[in-house]
Amino acid sequence: MKGFKEFLLRGNVVELAVAVVIGAAFTNIVNAFVKGVINPIVGVFGAKDLASYSSCLKGPCEVSATGEVTRGIFILWGSLLSAALQFLITAAVVYFFLIVPMNRLAAKRKSPAEVSAAAEAKDVQLLTEIRDALVTQQR
Repeated sequence: MKGFKEFLLRGNVVELAVAVVIGAAFTNIVNAFVKGVINPIVGVFGAKDLASYSSCLKGPCEVSATGEVTRGIFILWGSLLSAALQFLITAAVVYFFLIVPMNRLAAKRKSPAEVSAAAEAKDVQLLTEIRDALVTQQR
């Protein structure tokens, strides 16, 4: 129970909740982009909606006016293609607009331990030079 309380108080839960909310909102943007930009581009070469791409696995296949499959087995590979495009676009945006800048920022920002270690190394080097200079003066 103590570990769970520390986990909650550490802030990870709040950060995770914010990430889920932002992710849900971002999904709407990506879906709109795919439907408004990608699908029309694909529509130049075929149907305007990727979901309309399908194949009949076991026929004969018939679809009613409402879109229900009345006979046969359809494979809706267009929906899968649309979902894959949405995933790739989301992953690319997250990588290029979040991960890359954060990695650059982390590389620029050194941890206090690294700064302290670098300062300590300079101090040790300076003290070594002073010691060597005093030893040569005494001789």
